[in-house]
Parts: sequence; C-alpha cells; structure tokens
Amino acid sequence: MTTEPSQALLEATARREHAACLMCGPEVPAGFRLRFVVQADGAVEACYLPERARQGYGGLLHGGVIAALLDAAMTNALFARGVAALTARLEVRYRRPVRLGQPVTARSWLVDARLPACRMAAELWQDGGRAVQASAVFMRAGR
Repeated sequence: MTTEPSQALLEATARREHAACLMCGPEVPAGFRLRFVVQADGAVEACYLPERARQGYGGLLHGGVIAALLDAAMTNALFARGVAALTARLEVRYRRPVRLGQPVTARSWLVDARLPACRMAAELWQDGGRAVQASAVFMRAGR
C-alpha cells in the first residue's frame, strides 16, 4: 500500500464507510463522536473524556470500551489511507487502569500492509503515560 495518509482521505472514507459508527459516527445519539486527526508522522489521534456512563469498576473506564476505542483508532488509521477493513484479530494489553473524568488520547498507525491484510498498532495515553496498547490484523472489506 503506497497511499500516503491524509485528513481528506480519512474524512471521505469514514463518511462513505462508517457514518453510523458508534465510536466515530458524528450523528449517533449515544455515540462517542470521536474525531481522528492525521498527524505529521502519518498516525491518527483522537482525544476522549471518559464519562461515568462508560464505567466498569468504580471510577475506571470499562475494558471493553477501551478495546473499542483502540479498534476505532486503527480503523481510522486505515481510513486515512483510503482503506476500509474489518478487524480479524485484536490483542489488547492493559498496562494500567484508565480513570474516568481525565482525558485520554487514542493513537494508531499502520505497521505493515500486504493486502488484503494490514497489521496495525494503537495506544491509549492518559496523564502523560501509555495506559493500554493494542495490535491487530485487519482484512480489507470485500463487498
């Protein structure tokens, strides 16, 4: 895959492929409304303020929500290259709890692409430290 990531490509692909997404769909009533931004190094980032409605254990963000945030970041990193793909395998390493009410940053980038498969990586940062990391394999969506 040789397409350089761009914000325009991310937004066009997301609008076409993912408009009703729970994580990043702009008009989903109970959605997260994440907005991913392409960084100078080609990665994408989005900020999110964990709210009480997404709680697992007391005061902590639910682990499944964390996995969904990282999955969404990886999906949007592919959108930035014009690729729509489905998660085939996702591995999440929880390094420390993610607290509610304190902003987090989800960051993702392409590791390797040998279409139809893409290897991705993502991290969730809070308070200046990496709280969670993930890796995944995505398969290009066939329609």
